[in-house]
Amino acid sequence: MIKIIPNLLSILRICLVPVFIIAYFTDPNDIKINAIIIFAIATFSDFLDGFIARKYQVISNLGKLLDPLGDKLMIFSVLICITIDAIIPFWAVAIFFIKEILMGIGGLVLHLTVKKPMPQSNLWGKASTVVFCLVCFILMIFINIPHFVASGLVTAAIVLMLIAFASYIHSYNKTMKDKNAE
Repeated sequence: MIKIIPNLLSILRICLVPVFIIAYFTDPNDIKINAIIIFAIATFSDFLDGFIARKYQVISNLGKLLDPLGDKLMIFSVLICITIDAIIPFWAVAIFFIKEILMGIGGLVLHLTVKKPMPQSNLWGKASTVVFCLVCFILMIFINIPHFVASGLVTAAIVLMLIAFASYIHSYNKTMKDKNAE
């Protein structure tokens, strides 16, 4: 039974994405408390599924796909919602989206060419996700935050995300060089 809990939590997080969006846009209050609660549940489920998977060593290829998919869909949804509310600039969502597409393509190419399981996230990727979640919480809670502060927070999160992306590219290149050396 414990083997499926991490994947079920990831599926729950994916299912919470449309619920979050509906809650965000239907809450009549300036502070979107229902959306914040849903985002908090999704964020906690991310921590919990990773903790359970590592503690009980039930890491699966499906989990390696579902977990980051749930994370990225939820963060992307939050970014779109707060962009529509003009809290952050559109370029932030565009950079996030392009980076995630490139990561997905790179992971798929690596998986297909090297015949290795999908790569796990590294410390930079985990830190980037945590910072993005914190920034999203801050921007949803402090609705009257000055635009330059909101842009600064998102920029800091994007810089960390790009460092994580550079780390991923470095790992990708190393794996491809190792494959070519064989």
